[in-house]
Amino acid sequence: MTDANVNTGNKALVVIDLQKAIVSRPCMPYDSQTVVSNAKLLADAFRGKDMPVFLVHVVRSADGKDALHPPSDNSGWSSPMTPDGTDFVSELGQVPSDFVISKRQWGAFYGTELDLQLRRRSIDTIVLCGISTDIGVESTARNAYELGYGQIFAEDAMSAMSKEEHDHTVQKIFPRIGRVLKTQDIVNLL
Repeated sequence: MTDANVNTGNKALVVIDLQKAIVSRPCMPYDSQTVVSNAKLLADAFRGKDMPVFLVHVVRSADGKDALHPPSDNSGWSSPMTPDGTDFVSELGQVPSDFVISKRQWGAFYGTELDLQLRRRSIDTIVLCGISTDIGVESTARNAYELGYGQIFAEDAMSAMSKEEHDHTVQKIFPRIGRVLKTQDIVNLL
């Protein structure tokens, strides 16, 4: 994808899992506050141009039957999701015009109305950011690619449990399905 492709199409920002329970966990190579700050820059730029912002968060069902991690999970990210842990961090500056998508698995498309809402607005390209690069963001990106969306990845507005996990996804997976850019470059191109 060339820079010319970044400037074309109807775009939306899709922010993955910047909610209290996830942002509170350590991540690399960017700390959570850097990721949130860069996501806010993107969100403000999109809002300022009347372009849609989709805030995606993971929630669990009341009976817990759709748990995201098996009981034997030892990833370090399987802490219980408290009721307020699903709330978006206030630093994102959520506004009433933002679309909220609740998911119950890693990716933001399966079992949600994200695809429907994007298509109703003739969105053909999404800008992705959030935590975790190699889990929620990558799962969403793979689904978006299969659904035919163009993609731009804000590399410094996402992070993972380790630098290696982040780098693998950003260097090996994302270039095959979209364009990897820094936050400020995306803002400048909008």
